[in-house]
Amino acid sequence: MLSLISIMAVYSATGAIAYKKNMTVEKFVFVKHIIFVLLGIFMIYISHLLDYKYYAGISKILMIITLPLLLYTLAFGTNLNGAARWVQVPVIGLTFQTSDLAKLALITFLARMLTKKQENIKDVKNAFVPIMGSVCVVFILIALANLSTALMLFGVSILLLIIGRISIKQIAIVCVGGVVLLMFVVFLGPRRETYKSRINSFLHPELQHSDKTFQSDHSKIALATGGAFGKGPGNSTERNFLPHPYSDFIFAIIIEEYGTIGGLAVMVLYLVLLYRCVRIVTRSPKAFGALLAAGLSFSLTIQAFANMAVAVGLGPVTGVPLPLVSMGGTSMIFTSIAFGIILSVSRDVEEYSEKKDKEKVIVGTIPAMG
Repeated sequence: MLSLISIMAVYSATGAIAYKKNMTVEKFVFVKHIIFVLLGIFMIYISHLLDYKYYAGISKILMIITLPLLLYTLAFGTNLNGAARWVQVPVIGLTFQTSDLAKLALITFLARMLTKKQENIKDVKNAFVPIMGSVCVVFILIALANLSTALMLFGVSILLLIIGRISIKQIAIVCVGGVVLLMFVVFLGPRRETYKSRINSFLHPELQHSDKTFQSDHSKIALATGGAFGKGPGNSTERNFLPHPYSDFIFAIIIEEYGTIGGLAVMVLYLVLLYRCVRIVTRSPKAFGALLAAGLSFSLTIQAFANMAVAVGLGPVTGVPLPLVSMGGTSMIFTSIAFGIILSVSRDVEEYSEKKDKEKVIVGTIPAMG
């Protein structure tokens, strides 16, 4: 359902960019988005076929690949929209956002480490240090180019540490370390002026030049003119003013065209997703499955509500896409893989439940011995 909404919303929001590229909207959307939506659905199917237990081993390989790739992105990454977050894939020429891979790698790796260290989870040297080290290293490498994504990933990591029975004292130490790294990035990082400008624009919009609040102003106009039922599909006017109406501000376009009711419908879908994932977590017979499903579902829903909060003016402008809805090949693919992994955990839960039910039936049919 989110993918279907995505096709309609992106089709409507890409008129201006298609015109700039001298293409029809139909051709642009088909080439750049529908193919990735279909590929995403295919990746959901493929990743759900693999038993989730194998992702424990895959997580080690992903971390080995991710860390040098993040370093390479900082040093030689393609600079788009003022940030070096992308690596260009040779031959095909498509750009690849490494932070999407890093999110998947860190969450699966944390789930594996927390499961493996449960017997000595309070051990500082053998459990706490390697777990904290992986979180902080990935956080700083992402934060230097993409602070909003790094903060969300750090928050998901803290939630996993709590679920994984790390002591409150140790979690507090991780939080203090995260704050220190955050201050370093905000005040000394390469994008410090951008962060300062965005925070000031959010806290004191009346004191800023109109160029500083351009995106948030037009997003609010889209919300205000959408009303309860919206202008109707394809009738957005703010898509011609917002710089990224098909990705960062697609929720504003959805409300402008489908109204408050359409926006609430999208929110409800994410809440249903979160509820279903929590059900999977609580019923999972294995710790790794529960931690894996929890981490991936928290990541998807926190990112979704962060994007929607920015669109309605509850947070400073960030470059966070709306999962499964915003246009973006890398985001669509890795979100779909995460979705597939959650489904793999769900399948194991169902098989476990069926097995327990059969055992109850067998026990119930055995005649009592005199």
